[in-house]
Amino acid sequence: MAIEKLLIANRGEIALRIHRACHEMGIKTVAVHSTADADAMHVRLADEAICIGPPAARDSYLNVAAIISAAEISGADAIHPGYGFLSENAQFAEIVEAHGIAFVGPKPEHIRIMGDKVEAKKTAGALGLPLVPGSAGAISSVEEAKEIAAEIGYPVLIKAASGGGGRGMKVVPDEDQLETLMKQAGSEAKAAFGDDTVYMEKYLGNPRHIEFQVFGDGNGNAIHLGERDCSLQRRHQKVLEEAPSPVLSTAERDRMGEVVRKAMADMGYRGAGTIEFLWEDGEFYFIEMNTRLQVEHPVTEMITGVDLVREQIRVAEGRPLSVAQEDLRFTGHAIECRINAEDPKTFAPSPGTVTSYHVPGGMHVRVDSGLYQGYKVPPYYDSMIGKLIVYGRTREGAIMRLKRALQEYVIEGMKTTIPLHQALLEDPDFLNGDYTIKWLEEWLARESVQ
Repeated sequence: MAIEKLLIANRGEIALRIHRACHEMGIKTVAVHSTADADAMHVRLADEAICIGPPAARDSYLNVAAIISAAEISGADAIHPGYGFLSENAQFAEIVEAHGIAFVGPKPEHIRIMGDKVEAKKTAGALGLPLVPGSAGAISSVEEAKEIAAEIGYPVLIKAASGGGGRGMKVVPDEDQLETLMKQAGSEAKAAFGDDTVYMEKYLGNPRHIEFQVFGDGNGNAIHLGERDCSLQRRHQKVLEEAPSPVLSTAERDRMGEVVRKAMADMGYRGAGTIEFLWEDGEFYFIEMNTRLQVEHPVTEMITGVDLVREQIRVAEGRPLSVAQEDLRFTGHAIECRINAEDPKTFAPSPGTVTSYHVPGGMHVRVDSGLYQGYKVPPYYDSMIGKLIVYGRTREGAIMRLKRALQEYVIEGMKTTIPLHQALLEDPDFLNGDYTIKWLEEWLARESVQ
């Protein structure tokens, strides 16, 4: 089927990103928005706009009935969920398809499997993906936990089966603290996700976070589009991403890329997905799969030349992938900085009115943002207000271009994390690509002392 009108069930920069891809494909767009987002850029640019509720996400962007009603009222024949909100909600995907509307995303059963960390790990293992040593599934008792921990060795990591973002996650250094920390993890998971199920993994000392972008047509054909290094994190939230990873060799990339490509083909996966690994001492360990478009997808687009949102829409129309694995070429280097409306030192949110705005330009500089002068950044949602992405023929060239672009980027009326990124780009460890998932928090601790 050819999609003629698509409803964007999201907000902010990703909603604008989807709108742009649709218009380049000749597809009309419907923006749904809360009352707080009435003046948002994607709402202004969309062919139609429908208010679906008050500012609180639960009453608007998470309001399934309102979104489906908006799709039916507007005559939309497809819904793109973006990332966050309902993008990994299997029930929402089922409801969309039950109403005869195309869901621009994976099959509901794949969203459900990969949304449950225990089931995801089982499925990944069956598909041949390397796993972190740990429990085969959920842990049912302290005695079972002690047996597994003794087998794989301390320290171990207790993790919530549902959810993420570091909640319901505890590092256990020895057996004496296992029972207490296991109960704490379960209680946190119950409070955050309504599910106290936990599982155990070997705790890796100082790994990198490396993820592979995958794409399937739903009929057994799949490709990988290389990896992204997302190790620069604060409180399990990514801050800066780059592609390719500074530490992987071409041989490692090709080997792991083929492993994930085959896994997705065997699964019959449909649409965009990301398989996330911890990498340490040359070994990969599966941690989870995100069954959606990622915030950091632009760095992959820059080094492959593939428009991932366009590809999502093509697959949702039932069309084949536009590129074969053997035709993909990875060239150059791309880096993305997440720009947040936050104090760059305390990370306290800093919403407000944009009083002055100027985006950097020039060759191979991309800004994904819905900001404009006079726009009021609402306090109700995630603090990310834009993404600055640059490309260079080499990593060194990309870094120099990024430094220049950050100097040009002007956002006044609120505090932003632009100064944080400028400081990061001066650090020798970053310049050498010598960092892990612990590096940024240790760096921030050192900076705060000075």
